[in-house]
Order: sequence, then structure tokens, then C-alpha cells
Amino acid sequence: MSQIDPVDHRVKHTSTIPANAGEEIELFVREYKGTGSGSTPKPVLMLHGRSVPALPGFDLVRPSQGSPPHPDTSYSWAQDLAGHHYDVYIMDLQGSGRSPRPKMDDPCNTNLAQRDLLKTNPGTGNCPPTAANYPHQLGNSKSEWDELSTVVKFIRARCNNEKIAFIGWSAAAFVMGPYTLQNPGHVESLFLLAPIFPPNGRWSTNTAAPFAPPPGTPLPTQPESKPPAAFGFPMNLTSKAGLQATISDEKLADDVWQAIMDSDSTGQKWGGATAGAPEGVMRWRNSYWWGWNTSTAPHGSTLGNAVPVCSSTGSRTERPTRRRRWGRCCTSPYRSSTRRSRAPRS
Repeated sequence: MSQIDPVDHRVKHTSTIPANAGEEIELFVREYKGTGSGSTPKPVLMLHGRSVPALPGFDLVRPSQGSPPHPDTSYSWAQDLAGHHYDVYIMDLQGSGRSPRPKMDDPCNTNLAQRDLLKTNPGTGNCPPTAANYPHQLGNSKSEWDELSTVVKFIRARCNNEKIAFIGWSAAAFVMGPYTLQNPGHVESLFLLAPIFPPNGRWSTNTAAPFAPPPGTPLPTQPESKPPAAFGFPMNLTSKAGLQATISDEKLADDVWQAIMDSDSTGQKWGGATAGAPEGVMRWRNSYWWGWNTSTAPHGSTLGNAVPVCSSTGSRTERPTRRRRWGRCCTSPYRSSTRRSRAPRS
């Protein structure tokens, strides 16, 4: 498949994350235009999961190969869809990839259990020993629904107000699932790859307002999981070795890691055991989610009716004890036409 030129956007958004609430920030969105001039747009929006950012997950371009050399785009799901005449958009939420990462440039805000990864680069000797400098989770369901809503409006304005086909990986289900239930008029279809779905997950417990915050959640300040001592930080880390352990093809794992580093100019300077020679870490947000469980998913009989849904899981997907399937299909972000490899958990 030949490479398609992307257009990168910075979409203005007023943040509702407690750490930078009210600030105007810019969300990263990549676009691949697949429909021809004069054709009806067919927009698709791809959203990352908990840890792996959007571009390494959906638009992995491997180094040039062959003679003459050309980039290997066979692992770019986004470009493949664009080649089939879809208008593809890929977004990073705050705390991931190329969107802002409030409070995440401070190594002292790392998960305490992972702080040793930064002991040498950049160093954590001045960090409080038992807490983060910002002792709260970063985003929450409302802030992430708000960010998705901003990007949906941006895309529909560019695509003649056509509904958008959603594709979400892993924890993207917490964002795209409840958003779809609340805004079915914006969504053409919902495809969830290896989705996280906690049957008894947090919710408002109020059937009249199922997507309101759970009881006792102190919005708009800093909601956090309990106990705060275990969850009170905005950022998790994954080492290079940790990521590589999830992908059986070593060369592919190296290429995925490099793509992750290319999306994080700060994370690439952290980690490693040799001072001054960082190997990088993958930084990912710690979020507080609600509104996605067996009590909320049937809301309005939307899923599988007004909005078609396909849910796909694989052999490495963590499954809850109960799960609901609206369709059957199979795919993987790191799967080409000639090769299959295990995808890292997102």
C-alpha cells in the first residue's frame, strides 16, 4: 500500500480536566482524506486506549524497505481505511500522544510503584517519598467525553455534518461507549477492539441521569479512585522492556517503541539505567472513569439498534466475567496483510 499524506490539526478546546480546567488547549487530530472531490464524506474517528497513543496504534509506519526504499504502511489501519475511500481522523486525548499532558512533565507525579524507572533519568531524588506533587488522577469521564465532543464537532463541520463511524481500542470504550449512548445522532457506528467493559463499574446509580458522576464524586475538582494513596497520581509509565514483552516480533516491537517515542518528546528523555543515555518511557494518563457497565449500556436501546455495534476480542484480551457481544469480527492494530503479531495491551 502506498503512503498517503496526512494533515495534522490542532483543535482548540476549553479543558475540563481539573488540573487545567478553563484553559484553552489544542487537541491533536490527524486526518487522511479518502473520499474524492464531490463524493459524500465517510468520516471515521479512531481513539486510542489507556496507554499506547493514537499514532503508534492506528498509523504505524515502519522504516523504509526494498529497492527503491519506501515506508512500510501495511500496519497503518488508518491509511488502509483511507485507501478504501473513508475520511479518517485519529485523535489523542489529553494525557496521551501529541495532545497536552498537564502535570505529566514532573517526574514526581509518576505512579509511586513505577518511580524507580526514572531514578537515573531524569532523577527522582527530590520527590516526596510517599506521594505525588499532584496527588490526583488526571482526567475523568466527563473531561474525556468533552474532548471527544469537541473533535466530533470539528470533524462533522469538515464532512458536511455526516455522522461519524467510531473505532475505539481497549479503554476507548469508556469514552466512546457512553458518548454514543448520550449522543447517538452523531455516531454512524461503533467498533470496539478489545474493549474494557466492567459489568459492575462505577456509575451515578440514578436511572434518570445514568451518566452523571457517581455519588460523592467531587467534580469539578479532583475525583479519584479509592484509596487515594494508591491512585493519587496523574501518570503511569511503561518501560521499553515492558512494551516489548507484549509483542512477539522483536523488530516490530522496536518500530512500535520508536513510534511511541516520536509522539512524546519528554518521555523519550526519561528512563534507562545509564545516566545521560535515556532509553525512554511510555507515559500514559491515569483517569477516573464511570458510566460504562451493565446498568448504562442498555440506555435508550441505542447500541445495536440506532447505532450498529461490533465488539472484537482476542486471545490476549482481559475479559470480565460477563460480557455482551453485539457483533463478531476479528482484527488487530499490529496486523498486516502478510504478518500477525500480538498487540500490546492499550
